[in-house]
Amino acid sequence: MLELKNVTILSAKQDTLKKLFTFVPVEKAGAVRNAIFTAGAGYIGNYSECSFNAEGEGTFKAEEGANPYAGDIGKRHTEKELKIEVIVPSYLENKIVAAMKAAHPYEEVAYDVVELSNANNRIGSGVIGELTEPMKEERFLALLKGIFQLQVVRHTALSGKTIQKVALCGGAGSFLVPKALAAAADVYVTADMKYHEFFDANDRMLIADIGHYESEQFTINLLQEILEQKFPTFAVLKTAVKTNPVKYFL
Repeated sequence: MLELKNVTILSAKQDTLKKLFTFVPVEKAGAVRNAIFTAGAGYIGNYSECSFNAEGEGTFKAEEGANPYAGDIGKRHTEKELKIEVIVPSYLENKIVAAMKAAHPYEEVAYDVVELSNANNRIGSGVIGELTEPMKEERFLALLKGIFQLQVVRHTALSGKTIQKVALCGGAGSFLVPKALAAAADVYVTADMKYHEFFDANDRMLIADIGHYESEQFTINLLQEILEQKFPTFAVLKTAVKTNPVKYFL
């Protein structure tokens, strides 16, 4: 709604990523990579199909009852393999592992899944971006009031600074004030700020509290878009009922 550019997650979530390692005969590595990429592995930021591949040798000896891809029963076999490493979203782990096994030529697939503490810059709380052009604080507050159809904006003292970098979090977002400050935001737009929490800005940025309902009112548009994309044959109707329990006496 504010037409921000260079938008990124303000507070990226941790503990949502894993690393998958598997070992594949060189000539079958492409098929296995394609399968795990298609299943959702290999995303890093705005890049997809990311992997690391290292060539080496694997050994195995097929015991009685096995159906080996290569080698003879009872004899140690050495196979030229690629070790493939990819990032896996935790919620897709089972799907990706199943796709890997289905595409893998080995009867018994050797693989490891390791939990990562890396921040996931595709998931998190709040966003931060830049206005297409800088503007004075009063003009920015007026812009907020018009776009979000506000009757009032609670804010910290104006300092005369120019607004360029904007941080936002719908709903109760006081917990992200330190993140907005660390990201050098000129203004932080959120809701449900308590009296003492306004002091946390410490004159380093403008805080604009636009109201809980007001900050989340356009989420319904995003949900409608997602449903229409996922279910193109369904008619998705959007309610016009306003559920904001807060009224303003002017």
